[in-house]
Amino acid sequence: MKVLIAGASGALGTPLTRALIAAGHEVLGLARSPESRDHLSHLGAHPILANVMDRDDLLRAVKGVQADAVIHALTALKKALMRHQDMYATNALRDGGTMNLLAAAREVGARKFVAESMTLGYGYGDWGEKIITEDGPFAPAGRSSQLERHVAALRSLERQIWEATQAGWIEGISLRYGYFYGPASLVPILEMLRRRSLPLPDRGRAVTSWIYLEDAAAATVAALERGKAGEAYNIVDDEPVRNTDFFTFLCQQAHLPMPFLLPGWMMRPLAPLATDFFTTSMRVSNAKAARSLGWKPVVAPTYRQGIQQALLVLDQQESMSSAGERR
Repeated sequence: MKVLIAGASGALGTPLTRALIAAGHEVLGLARSPESRDHLSHLGAHPILANVMDRDDLLRAVKGVQADAVIHALTALKKALMRHQDMYATNALRDGGTMNLLAAAREVGARKFVAESMTLGYGYGDWGEKIITEDGPFAPAGRSSQLERHVAALRSLERQIWEATQAGWIEGISLRYGYFYGPASLVPILEMLRRRSLPLPDRGRAVTSWIYLEDAAAATVAALERGKAGEAYNIVDDEPVRNTDFFTFLCQQAHLPMPFLLPGWMMRPLAPLATDFFTTSMRVSNAKAARSLGWKPVVAPTYRQGIQQALLVLDQQESMSSAGERR
């Protein structure tokens, strides 16, 4: 297939572009900057300069282009999420950006549209021992105006692709990813741990479902090739884990001090969004993706393999950089 990716040079988009090309697909990648354009060319994709949030600019950029599928993998998460306003640009990409990309999908004649959603769309808070599956309600009203703003963006994203699917002109699929991690995303976390500036709210008792980025990319390829129109799939690893256990293992493997464990009320004034992220406790099932897509996490079935793999990659990168400096 010829696949147009929005966000092709991002955290998910980079391994996704590699995975699609390795699977024999042709990738067209939307880029906003010359740096992103050059990065995509280096990956083997065909870059197209366009601003997804500018509908006219986007449609001009893809005029005359043909593609079989569009993948929406756009976020604006460039730094640690501390305040609610740190999510506003990503919310806009999920709302207005989805609308513009669906228009682009019509322009290029695409028949499939795969969108990046998130398990947090099931709702912030403590889900206890409940196993979260795709059968449950998605994007219920947020518990506060700020949380409603974030959930509403995910609600809008899925509503738009379901409406387009029901209209019959495209096959929409939503992938509800767990919390992403990989070598690049661990770098700022490791630095914060080194500085003792990453406390865990609620004493780290919340349970999180993570997904390693290469496994997320493989799931996206599987959804593109075998996903059914109008369906959502949870894309998480096999073992939900308490935040204290995740960070204990990470700190042990990286030889760093454990983060401080704080009550939520103490951390909330300084980092309200981070507090909501890390006090949301949910055990998410990937059974539907395994059953319907034939996908399972291979690089990191659990956080243990993922952390070890990410740190190994970072060590190798540091060794190569040191060797280059010596030469």
